[in-house]
Amino acid sequence: MNELFPLMAGLVSGVLLGTVTVRRPVLVGVLLSVVAGVLATVLSGEWKVSWAFLLIDIPLVGCSAVVGDLLARSVVLRRPGR
Repeated sequence: MNELFPLMAGLVSGVLLGTVTVRRPVLVGVLLSVVAGVLATVLSGEWKVSWAFLLIDIPLVGCSAVVGDLLARSVVLRRPGR
C-alpha cells in the first residue's frame, strides 16, 4: 500500500508530460520523478528506516511516468480529426 503514491504520481506526471509539449520532456520527467520519489519516501515515513528507499521510489515513479506518457500519447494519436 505504501507504493500507491509513487505509482499514481508517476502516472499523473507521465500523462501530463504526454499531453503537454515541453522543450525538454526527458529533463522535466526526470525532475518530476526525483521530486515525487523523495516526496513518496518522506510521506510514507520510510526515510526513518533508511534513505535507501529512494532507490526504490524514484525508479518506481519514473517507470510509471513512462507508462503514463505512452498511454497519453496513444490516446492523443487516436483522437479523431488528427
